Amino acid sequence: MSLAIAHRLQAAILSADSRQVYQDFDIGTAKPTLAERAQAPHYLIDICHPTETLTVAAYQQNAQPLIAQIQNCGMVPLLVGGTGLYIESVVKGLQIPPVAPQPQLRSQLQHLGQPHCFDLLQQLDPLAATRIHPNDAVRTLRALEVFYVSGRPLSAQQGQNPPTYPILYLGLDCDADRLGDRITARTDAMFQQGFVAEVESLCQRYGTDLPLLKTLGYAEVRGYLAGDYGLAIAQSLTVQHTRQFAKRQRTWFRKRDIQWLDADTPDLLDQAWNKIQGFLDDPMALRQSACQAIPND
Repeated sequence: MSLAIAHRLQAAILSADSRQVYQDFDIGTAKPTLAERAQAPHYLIDICHPTETLTVAAYQQNAQPLIAQIQNCGMVPLLVGGTGLYIESVVKGLQIPPVAPQPQLRSQLQHLGQPHCFDLLQQLDPLAATRIHPNDAVRTLRALEVFYVSGRPLSAQQGQNPPTYPILYLGLDCDADRLGDRITARTDAMFQQGFVAEVESLCQRYGTDLPLLKTLGYAEVRGYLAGDYGLAIAQSLTVQHTRQFAKRQRTWFRKRDIQWLDADTPDLLDQAWNKIQGFLDDPMALRQSACQAIPND
């Protein structure tokens, strides 16, 4: 749909997918093909080597100036994805502590166990502890990591600085059963397109311990290549785990202020286009847009 909209608008597409930013990870991330990218300007794809880590803060720092450049050229930026925190870092202007992941520190904290880690968090950053569930190991570790590296509580470094330009937030969804069918069909297509060969090549080039090879789809195929199970099981596990991930994604995005569209409706593009036209014709939105001469640093 982003390509169809880009054809109707003078628009550029910015990927908001946390794995499409990495080179060589193509089939398993449903990365736009070169032919698709030739139909409209695309950004934030293949900007990182697979051995690097692009944090949310780094993504934000890449996206914000690109959006300003696109707007200054008289074009419309389309942020397309994907990854919830990548999107929110832009549309909400999240203030993110500039602390990169610390694998060794995380390993030491994990060794202590989640109950002990959460007790530490309650002592070091009690405000963050009120916002994090006692069983949420990921967020607990991140909060402790930020404190130990920066010397300041995570809660004291968070906040929002929303952009001054207006934003239209559209989302696509469909019936849960139909979504399951879509996931199965997409997984079938991935394997037919050479997904196993892609994973095998990545393992040979970067080693099987590469963190990206432990992500959805790649981990299941890596298990097949290691001889842990057969190809059919690898494909079945990919479908199963993708459905679980999709369920979590729907829950997360449902809490956001998004205008939802039924992805299966025959006039999907027309419905989206009507919302876009109404947004662009909104005098208040136009006035807000005209007031933005210089983007925020």
